[in-house]
Amino acid sequence: MKKKILYTVIIAFVCIQFYRPAKNINTQAQPNHIANVYPTSTEVNRILKKACNDCHSNNTVYPWYANIQPVSMWLTNHVNEGKEEINFDEFGTYTVRRQYKKMKEIIKQVKEEKEMPLASYTWIHKDAIITDAEINTLASWAKGMQDSMKSIYPIDSLERKKKAD
Repeated sequence: MKKKILYTVIIAFVCIQFYRPAKNINTQAQPNHIANVYPTSTEVNRILKKACNDCHSNNTVYPWYANIQPVSMWLTNHVNEGKEEINFDEFGTYTVRRQYKKMKEIIKQVKEEKEMPLASYTWIHKDAIITDAEINTLASWAKGMQDSMKSIYPIDSLERKKKAD
């Protein structure tokens, strides 16, 4: 009985290897990228690239183990969820209110709660760990973007709570 279960598990593992979810790879220019919409320093771009872009852009750099199921499915789901939350390559398509809110969330997630980048990501990607100085750089930049948006648009229209954003 135990051999049948073992063989069934092995066969299922082999069969699932043939399922290949689409990868998040796009090497084309991204005209709506945040750096094309708002002033973004080289340092901020470097931080975003090393710690954020794999899950929050249209181009993920996949590790070797992304070709093994069920890890590939888990990574695909994780990247899709990250892109739904914020996609730096699509940032220019967001409403100004949503952009403002996302800047506020960056400050909260990175500086106040220190939840980003995720521990499950930095556990393997040690180069994605951001220092306190990088956290401050990113938070200052996001705050500056919020201040810039406030100077152009009425504050009420940016801070009004709306379910759709």
